[in-house]
Amino acid sequence: MIDIRRAATRPHTSIDWLDSWHSFSFGEHHDPKNVGHGLLIVSNDDTVAAGQGFGTHPHRDMEIVTWVLSGAVEHRDSEGNHSVIRPGLAQRMSAGTGIRHSERNPSDTEPAHFVQMWVLPDTLGVKPGYEDADVGDALARGGLVKIASGTDDAAIHIHQANAALYVARLDVGDAISLPEAVHVHVFIARGAAILEASETLLAGDAVRLTNDTARRLEATNPSEIIVWATA
Repeated sequence: MIDIRRAATRPHTSIDWLDSWHSFSFGEHHDPKNVGHGLLIVSNDDTVAAGQGFGTHPHRDMEIVTWVLSGAVEHRDSEGNHSVIRPGLAQRMSAGTGIRHSERNPSDTEPAHFVQMWVLPDTLGVKPGYEDADVGDALARGGLVKIASGTDDAAIHIHQANAALYVARLDVGDAISLPEAVHVHVFIARGAAILEASETLLAGDAVRLTNDTARRLEATNPSEIIVWATA
């Protein structure tokens, strides 16, 4: 089954420092028919104003992956981790038994644009953890790059054996074959692409594939594509 969700149909949060578009139910935007796709339950497309951000807040039993599209995100957590995440640096935080963290835009002048994604773990109550990895060189070689998974063949490890995150940076005419899985979620983070030579997808659009075969996706503009494959 193919379910295309257009950018403008996403729930939207807009306040003075945050512009956030939600692929699934989030916060006050609750729709019982839109609580996730497979194990992916949050995919927020966030733009944070210069010098602003999310204050310290808690999480528990969740695998949280942050992917920066432009600008930077400064991370601090109650386990003592501190980092600045920029494009090409993948970040994972495992909330486990409980963790508190903050995320802010460290720039005084430029907005930060990033996608934050939450996946349900396969094991509850793990020790909270943090990991990041530079995948810029792999992305520059083209194709679909495995960024995170519960196996050992990705740049960062998540506590979910039945989920994998891929990212591709494509030039015009570049094409990828989407992975096969029970649930595949494709997000056009920027640019534009065409699915199976028939469906045009623009920035902010998403495709939900369920029990489907591998599909061909071709960029019609320089693009960044985020793909989750889960049970």
